[in-house]
Amino acid sequence: MTIGQALERKDGDAKVTGRARYTADTSLPGLTFAAMVSSTIASGRMANIDSEAAAAAPGVLKVLTHQTTPRLAKLSPELPMQAPLPLQSDRIHHEGQPIALVVAETLEQAMYAAGLVRVSYEQEPASVDFREALDKGIPLTTYAEPDTRVGDVDEAFSRAAVRVEHVYRTADRHHNTMEPSATIADWRDGRLTLHDATQWIWGVRMTLAAAFAIAPEAVRVRNAFVGGGFGCKGYVWPHQILAAIAAREVRRPVKLALTRAQTFTAHGYQTGTHQTVGLGAERDGTLMAIRHDSVTPTSMSDDYMEYAAAGTRALYASPAIATRHRAVRVHRSTPTAMRAPHEGPGMVALEIAMDELAVALEMDPLELRLRNHADVDPTQGKPFSSKKLRECYMQGAERFGWSRRDPRPGSLREGNDLVGWGMATAIMSTFRFPANARITLRPDGEVLIEAGCQEIGTGAYTIMPQIAAETLGVPVDRVRLALGDTTLPETGGTFGSSTTMGVGSAVHDAAMKLRKKLDALAGGEGKAKAKDYAELLAQNRVSGLSADGHWSPGTEASPLGEVKQWSMASFGAVFAEVRVDADLRIPRLTRCVGVYSAGRIVNPMTARSQIIGGIAWGVGQALLEASEMDRTLGRYLSKNLAGYLLPVNADVPAVDVSFVDEFDPHASTIGARGIGELGAVGVGPAIANAVWHATGIRVRDLPIRPEVLLQEA
Repeated sequence: MTIGQALERKDGDAKVTGRARYTADTSLPGLTFAAMVSSTIASGRMANIDSEAAAAAPGVLKVLTHQTTPRLAKLSPELPMQAPLPLQSDRIHHEGQPIALVVAETLEQAMYAAGLVRVSYEQEPASVDFREALDKGIPLTTYAEPDTRVGDVDEAFSRAAVRVEHVYRTADRHHNTMEPSATIADWRDGRLTLHDATQWIWGVRMTLAAAFAIAPEAVRVRNAFVGGGFGCKGYVWPHQILAAIAAREVRRPVKLALTRAQTFTAHGYQTGTHQTVGLGAERDGTLMAIRHDSVTPTSMSDDYMEYAAAGTRALYASPAIATRHRAVRVHRSTPTAMRAPHEGPGMVALEIAMDELAVALEMDPLELRLRNHADVDPTQGKPFSSKKLRECYMQGAERFGWSRRDPRPGSLREGNDLVGWGMATAIMSTFRFPANARITLRPDGEVLIEAGCQEIGTGAYTIMPQIAAETLGVPVDRVRLALGDTTLPETGGTFGSSTTMGVGSAVHDAAMKLRKKLDALAGGEGKAKAKDYAELLAQNRVSGLSADGHWSPGTEASPLGEVKQWSMASFGAVFAEVRVDADLRIPRLTRCVGVYSAGRIVNPMTARSQIIGGIAWGVGQALLEASEMDRTLGRYLSKNLAGYLLPVNADVPAVDVSFVDEFDPHASTIGARGIGELGAVGVGPAIANAVWHATGIRVRDLPIRPEVLLQEA
């Protein structure tokens, strides 16, 4: 059995030794370099743009502005991209918007010339802070997904013996991948090749083909490694289109890599949230009503929504549940998905509210959650495809030692540290996309998997060979994966924690079909033996044998893979210990236990690594990360890693991660569900609840600031 083995990553050596080549490492003959010029205002028009000095600078090949850039085709709003297209008009929608592009022989020349572009603006009033907009009563926008309501929430809430209702907030956050986004565009004979740091090569292909009005087959998109994506590389952004425009104009390959500052405005961010949660319960803790309203910002041109109440619809049993989402338009770049979208910020509100309800009931927070465990989806009435959340609660509590918790806030102290214990539930939607794969057995017995997915750090190079090796019965070290190229079989994007389910199931299907072909060569079912595969091919004078596999969630599934028969989600229980300095009031996570229900675990080592990474993201959400906005200038205060605080090794203790034994036959052929984002859910509220237990101070805004704890002390 190779599925379930904790195998080391096949790409590990290449990454730690520098042999792995990322997009920006790619070198092509005649390569040129591009630098973007960005808007310094948040709203208005360009009255004049002077690029003469830039065009005359040494090494400069081309300066593109809205006046000189060729017009692109009008695109469907269904395409996975930010609207409007870059350099097509003089309108400014947000600070940091690309307003010119300089192409030169070297990067240094391009950057120098970009600094010579002079722009004058007709500035207009800008609204950049959505909470300020809410205070002013700016109208809200609703679209895409309807509100949901089961039962009479208002009536049930009014009858509840115990009620809590508060506003909870999370901050704007940015992805800050180790590899900033980069694109190399190369036109040859009317065909476009892109080397691109993307999580979805197929989405890039369809969008660029539409923009340039060429056939999708005339666009090839490639990458071997992506240095982190977390959602910001899941769609098409201005830099990808600009690189392709520039390469066509100068008739040479063009490399465009974002600076760290540009990553704050050029490819999305996770919006802050303003969430109101109301919970009503009987005296015994039985929930009677759940109300969850969320407001988030979106851009002036796009309709992205952070569905913060999505998890609330499926987590706790209650006869009355109502959720509502609204958005406020602001002069900022378009938001996008970020690791654990929707449930990540949404569970902050719900799980802190559940802790507050437990306090009001004088009930243990774990007991309250167990009492209201949902055996079926509480808003849809469907059974779960598989769910072992109860086991997560019990195993997590045992591993953490939760039974020893004194419920009184401030009851545990060691030296000058106030110690607190908190817990929260994690839930993450299951997104499923169709996928294809091809497996080829070579004459020497080596096995090649081909699938057009991406390796973004989650372990695809290891997991897919494990699936194929077990199905074919061959050693995993004889199997390798070729990915990241639109000439390979098409898959969905590597986002939504979907790759193992979709691509893994397609690999399994291809391997099963290949086994049947081998059995046919051997003369009957089960007669082909793995140790004899090479000899079998030689005996039949076959130079190689291939099989194509396919998997999809079904013809009646929604675009996100939802089906009528089952409700699908992954779950977890998170237990956190914090220490808060009694004088400085600086909170730190000192211990964390997470137990997860995520279907079959293909590789416990890579799975545990993903959860640890997610927990680090949760620490950032709870204690550090916030993209602060300057309301006057309409720009982020710190578009760098000096002012945007991220967790480092010292902020993340050794964590205890485990998985319950599970096989979900409805989510995927191989029984797996997604885990890449699950680990980032529940950590923030567990830490916030632990801070309350340590200090008696209830914090409803994340990240938790020491000055807030000092003021309340």
